[in-house]
Amino acid sequence: MLRVVVGALVRDGRVLLGHRSPSKRANPDVWDLPGGVVEVGESEMEALTRELHEELGVRIAAESTAHLCRVVVGPADGPALLSAWLVTRWQGTPANLAPDEHLDIGWCGLTELPPLAHRLVRESLVRAARPATPHD
Repeated sequence: MLRVVVGALVRDGRVLLGHRSPSKRANPDVWDLPGGVVEVGESEMEALTRELHEELGVRIAAESTAHLCRVVVGPADGPALLSAWLVTRWQGTPANLAPDEHLDIGWCGLTELPPLAHRLVRESLVRAARPATPHD
């Protein structure tokens, strides 16, 4: 089964979202958390660290992460195991370094959070991020 990780960078009660490209096969043209596929031999944390650096140019502090949830997503003939993580500290300023993945990125308040691609991820994020500490 394909494994996918996404990360919720949270700062001052706001979460960073990416507007997925309309050409993406999974969840096109929606605002969602950045991330990607776990490569063979990688742990979820290694994949999360790599994906957020490739897509956003940030270096996450592994000790500032907390697991939010895991959920099986996608069609029955090609499901994926999605693992979502809360990230409260990182180095660098997030930028859209993967325009083929995201049309844009932007900060969204937890109270204005759109329906993400997966309801359980959204619910877990809102519940966990309320007490999250701000970015360094």
